[in-house]
Amino acid sequence: MSTVCFSHGQESGPWGTKIRALAEIAREAGHGVESLDYQGITDPQLRARKLCAWCRAQPAPAILVGSSMGGYVALAAASEAGAAGLFLMAPALYVPGYEAIPVPPPPSCRITIVHGWQDDVLPWSGSTRYGERSGARVVLVPDDHRLVADLASLCRVFRLFLDEFGATLSGPQNRKEPS
Repeated sequence: MSTVCFSHGQESGPWGTKIRALAEIAREAGHGVESLDYQGITDPQLRARKLCAWCRAQPAPAILVGSSMGGYVALAAASEAGAAGLFLMAPALYVPGYEAIPVPPPPSCRITIVHGWQDDVLPWSGSTRYGERSGARVVLVPDDHRLVADLASLCRVFRLFLDEFGATLSGPQNRKEPS
């Protein structure tokens, strides 16, 4: 099984509430688990380089999981790192006021995005826009940016992602071409 590597957001740490809950699900599914510590690294490109370096040191492609800025970081690293899959939570995509930061092109792996309807930090419209562009599965949930008020829903979606990922690892991915 692949290792699941978590990338936390700008204001959080490597073993926050969401990551601990999802790491347990990954372990139960037979995956290895890693959570990189980006504290003190504010530049998302430097975080992506750190993630790519970690991925290159692994014996097999990893499943990348990222929250907020960590979602952007996982996506930015995915193609170069040869990610096996992406699970993004409230990713920092198409952020108002940061239009100069390019949104990475879709990698050729399975992508699931979960975003809260009540997110007042990063608009969920960025996730739906990327989902339309990439063919990613986008799940909107009744939660805010942190996605811990309804942690059970997030865990169900992650479990489904891992189950489907394992069942279709060698099958076609139904990806859209970037527009």
